[in-house]
Amino acid sequence: MSKRGAEATVPKDKARELRRELARKIALFMGTEEHRTTDVPALTLHRRTATTAPCSMTYEPTVTVIAQGRKRVELGSAVFIYDPTRFLLTSVDLPVVSRVIEATEAVPCLALSLKLEMPMVRELLSQQEIHVAEAPPDSPAMATGETTVEFLSACCRLVDLLNAPQDIPFLSGLIQREIIYRILRGPEGVRLRAIATLGDQSHRTAKAIAWIRVNYAKPLRVEDLAEIAGMGVSTLHHYFRALTAMSPLQYQKQIRLQAARGRMLMDGLDAATAAFEVGYESASQFNREYSRFFGQSPMRDVRALRLAGGPVETGVVLR
Repeated sequence: MSKRGAEATVPKDKARELRRELARKIALFMGTEEHRTTDVPALTLHRRTATTAPCSMTYEPTVTVIAQGRKRVELGSAVFIYDPTRFLLTSVDLPVVSRVIEATEAVPCLALSLKLEMPMVRELLSQQEIHVAEAPPDSPAMATGETTVEFLSACCRLVDLLNAPQDIPFLSGLIQREIIYRILRGPEGVRLRAIATLGDQSHRTAKAIAWIRVNYAKPLRVEDLAEIAGMGVSTLHHYFRALTAMSPLQYQKQIRLQAARGRMLMDGLDAATAAFEVGYESASQFNREYSRFFGQSPMRDVRALRLAGGPVETGVVLR
């Protein structure tokens, strides 16, 4: 093997070693649990011992790292596969269809999710040393990126803090900044940079998305939404569809349906009450749209979920 070939192999071997180490750390901390919120702010850990059926949910702005196993996420017609070699970056709240496609009892799917704090992203971007390319105008607010040696090293050190709780207040923020820095330096960070940049069209569109997320039960007029974003209606439509792969009204509908499903499953509401609480004025319209989106009527769907133990992924999740 040539010297150059040997040098190229070293980072790959190191990355493979770090992926195994990260999987070992997550497995030790998780035990038999499936999901765990940790003492490190914004960090959650996940474990699945079997593949899962497609599940509709909303991903918050987060970076998700698969240490072992594989997942598939659909955003509109776009499909994202992520595994130990590729992390998933979500830059705004996005309704998606997600499933675990590689996991067994012997080799479970192990992952960590780190919620992204936009003030921290802006703080890093304010430093002139970070240079990233412009975001392509039609690129979505979701992307995958390579899990490099430097990125994986920071992830391992973040999980290590769980065994040293006294260090969390002092070191967790520093390591999280390093992880965000690594993302911003890569090609997948361009949309995150645009969304975090005040005045950018992507940032303005993200304001509209955030408004719908909080006010999904209220009537939606696109003209009012454009005013909130400080954009023209046609411009908002263009950027909204580019980021989310759907129109504002389609986005609101998916958020409403997911919220209603969660209220019926977790709070025991009947379909008519859940429909009213998420903003529907017609129970029959709710039943039609719910059946079309989830594949069966509200009551039948909820009954099936309860018989199956009820998925955690009924609403907003960090994945």
